Amino acid sequence: MSKKYVYDFKEGNGSMRELLGGKGANLAEMTNLGMPVPQGFTITTEACTQYYADGETINDEIMAEVMEHIKGLEALSGKKFGDLENPLLVSVRSGARASMPGMMDTILNLGLNDIAVEGFAKKTGNPRFAYDSYRRFIQMYGDVVMGVAAAKGEHNPFEVEIDKLKEAKHIKQDTEFTVEDLQVLVENFKKVVKTKTGKDFPTCPWEQLWGAICAVFDSWMTERAVLYRQLNQIPEEWGTAVNVQSMVYGNMGNNSATGVAFSRDAATGEDIFNGEYLINAQGEDVVAGIRTPQEITIEGSRRWAKLQGISEEERASKYPSLEEAMPQAYADLNAVQEKLEDHFHDMQDMEFTIQDGKLWML
Repeated sequence: MSKKYVYDFKEGNGSMRELLGGKGANLAEMTNLGMPVPQGFTITTEACTQYYADGETINDEIMAEVMEHIKGLEALSGKKFGDLENPLLVSVRSGARASMPGMMDTILNLGLNDIAVEGFAKKTGNPRFAYDSYRRFIQMYGDVVMGVAAAKGEHNPFEVEIDKLKEAKHIKQDTEFTVEDLQVLVENFKKVVKTKTGKDFPTCPWEQLWGAICAVFDSWMTERAVLYRQLNQIPEEWGTAVNVQSMVYGNMGNNSATGVAFSRDAATGEDIFNGEYLINAQGEDVVAGIRTPQEITIEGSRRWAKLQGISEEERASKYPSLEEAMPQAYADLNAVQEKLEDHFHDMQDMEFTIQDGKLWML
C-alpha cells in the first residue's frame, strides 16, 4: 500500500502532531470535538520531506491525493474549485510541529480570478465583499508566493497603492472603499505584480493552489527558519505540513468579524477570558495596526476605555465589546474556549471568524 500524504481534518486527531503539524492536529482534534471548524485537509510533514527529495517539486502521487481531497470539499460545500459562478475558495496555512518564525504567512481567498469574482459577487449578492476579498488575495499571494517585496527603505508596494487611493478619495479606513475603488485596487495590484516580478498574476485556481503549497514547503528552508531550527535543535527532516481549509468570511459586513482570543491572561495565568476582534475584517487585520481592534468582553472593553480616557457612553456606542455587539457569537465563543481548556488542560489561544453571525474556529 502506498503512503498516505493527505488527511481530511476528520481523519486525524491531536496526537498526530508529527505527521499533521501542530495546526493540522489541532484542527483535527477540534473537528472530532464537534467544534464549528470550516472543513479542509492537511498535507503531511512527510509530503514536505518528499518534496525536497523530488527536487522541490510536488510529485504525481501527492498531486492526485490533493485533487481527490478538493473533490471531497466540493461535495461538502456544494461549490466547485475553479467554478466561475459558485467557486470554492480556500485558505492555505503552514503548520510545523512546533510554531516557528520564518514560515509562510496565511493565504486567504485562493481560487478567485477576474471572472470568478463576478460570479462570487452575484452568488453572495455582495459585490463590495467579493472585490474586497479579491484585492486581499492578490496582495497576500503577491507578497508571500510571488515575492513582491518592498525594496530596502521602501514601503510595501501594495500598501502604497492603498494609501494613494485613500488620499485621492479623501478617506481614512479601508472599509470606506466603494466597489469601484476596490476594482481599481485589483487592477493596480495586478500591475504591481507584473512590474515587480515580470509575471502576470495567475488566473488558474489550480496554478494558484500548487504555487501556495510549494511556498509553504519552501518556507521550511528560508534563512530565518533554518537559523531558528539550529538555535532550537529542531531537525531539518521534520518538515512542515500544509493546511487547506474552506473559506469563511469576516469581511461580509457589519454582522461579520474576525479576532483572536485567549482562555486566560497570558501574563499572569489568571482565569480571565480575553481577546480582540474587528467588525467587517479578515485575516491579519486584527494585528496589522490599520484599525483599532475592540475587546471581546464587556469587562475588558471597560478597562480599555478607562485607560484611554473614554466615557462609558462613548465606549458603548463607538467601541462595543463582542459580548455586546454579537451576544450569540460571543456566547458560542465563550463555550468553545471553556470546552477547549477543559479538554487540553492548558491555556488556549484561538483564532476565530464570525460570518453573518455564525462563529467559526480556525
